[in-house]
Amino acid sequence: MKSLYLFIASLTLLGACSSSPADQAANSITKDSLLRHIETLSSDDFMGRATGTEGEQMTVDYLISEFEDMGAEPAAGGNSYTQEFPLLGQSTSNAEMSVRTDGRTPFALQYYDEFMAWPANQAEEVDVRNAELVYVGYGIQAPEEEWDDFKGVDVEGKILVMKNNDPEFSPDVFAGKTRLYYGRYSYKYEKAKEMGALGAIIIHTTETAGYGWNVVANGWSRERFYLKGEGDASASPTKFNGWLTQEASRLLFEEAGLNLAEQMDAADSRDFEPVELSGVRMNVSMDADYREIESQNVIAKVEGSDPELKDEYLILTAHLDHLGITTPVEGDSINNGASDNAAGVSALLEMMEAYKSIQPVLKRSVLALVVSAEEVGLLGSQYWAENPTVEPGKVTANINLDGMNVYGKTRDVVVVGYGRTSLSDLLEEEARQQGRTVKPDPYPERGYFYRSDHFNMAKVGIPAIFPNPGTEYIDKGDNFLAVRDSVADANYHTVNDEINEYWDLSGAEIDTRLFFMTGFRALNSENLQSWDSGDEFEATRLRMLERVEGQ
Repeated sequence: MKSLYLFIASLTLLGACSSSPADQAANSITKDSLLRHIETLSSDDFMGRATGTEGEQMTVDYLISEFEDMGAEPAAGGNSYTQEFPLLGQSTSNAEMSVRTDGRTPFALQYYDEFMAWPANQAEEVDVRNAELVYVGYGIQAPEEEWDDFKGVDVEGKILVMKNNDPEFSPDVFAGKTRLYYGRYSYKYEKAKEMGALGAIIIHTTETAGYGWNVVANGWSRERFYLKGEGDASASPTKFNGWLTQEASRLLFEEAGLNLAEQMDAADSRDFEPVELSGVRMNVSMDADYREIESQNVIAKVEGSDPELKDEYLILTAHLDHLGITTPVEGDSINNGASDNAAGVSALLEMMEAYKSIQPVLKRSVLALVVSAEEVGLLGSQYWAENPTVEPGKVTANINLDGMNVYGKTRDVVVVGYGRTSLSDLLEEEARQQGRTVKPDPYPERGYFYRSDHFNMAKVGIPAIFPNPGTEYIDKGDNFLAVRDSVADANYHTVNDEINEYWDLSGAEIDTRLFFMTGFRALNSENLQSWDSGDEFEATRLRMLERVEGQ
């Protein structure tokens, strides 16, 4: 009923002031209304909201109750709010890797300390023997950049060794220092499978990865999750994926009479051609255990009022999951995930309720897609992208809410995806109405655009932005940004991600209102939102639009 009262109130006030119904609805989003959801979702009762756990189910039930109360309709199909999807948890053991050179005794590499590897195809056993290796530079094929690291060389049945990242030697090539999807490990493993490779190994350096080997070892030694059936053993030629330390890579290349540094430098050229590691063979073996998990996305909608446009959508995404219960730290084992991502879910709920309050003036529809399994590989949003409940070509744009500004008002807001879409332009215009500025991602080399759920929306062509907190805090003192970063870094993915004394939701309030107004503009715009000309996702967008037109 709150939504109905808000709409009636907005119409009543419209004649008394210059505020529009959208402005009235935006102002209904307050720090207190945001705090209510955050306190609930990040409480110990929800047990850290880990994927496939009782805590996830409690979160799903809470979201459904909130959507029902505000009058948002179920939109997962079959009059349901939930889109269920199966996951496999993979744990690797007995991993071994050794190198043999013609006529010489093989040497073994140490798991965790020198290499990481896991089955690429959900097999229970991997046993690769006497395999040839070929170095393929960055392992990139990018026609729009006139770049092909394979040059027609047949790599089927061989192990690919690849340099991490994408070329950065010129601002005119692969967006310079900005890491594109071509620089992500996931692209390289996908390319190896596409090319029929037997295995794929990425050379790790701190410079090319942006993080140390400890991140690789700690991250990939844990249980990994996949959508069930993805990379089925009978369908995939690639038996394993992995990483190799820089020192181990140097030894490997020396066995083939090659200098690693020289080969790494040689990859920074369009003229690079694959290099066989002549006379070198590799053995790789491991076992893997699997467990099945059922997870759920929660999907609701507020239908638009325009008969011709209501089957087009703005999608709001936020991930509901966090890390659950882990090893106790000073007696606390619950990873509450207040900032990551109870705050984002709260913003989504408040935006949906505000849109519901002005439903009669919305032309397009709003879809709330609250995904699970983000923390284990963006799998909930991947599942939706592969099994969409609405045609991607009928989605005008996506605003992804993953973490909010919980530390106070700022003069600016950061947008990951800044300047890449018309939606980014709308947000910039709305920010000016608030007297604020919009800034691009200050760390483009870290590839944040490919590390949250909006990326899976972009992969199916949907123009997407990922707003982040600004950095110019108001009335907080000159050193507050350093304090914020210190507190946020210390709490990220730990049991300390809880509401604390530094929190000030006035920042989340004004940001959520900004995202609401940006979404309202997209909902009522004459045209669907678009990628900027030449963007890496533009071609996919055009194909999706053509598919809709052909229906």
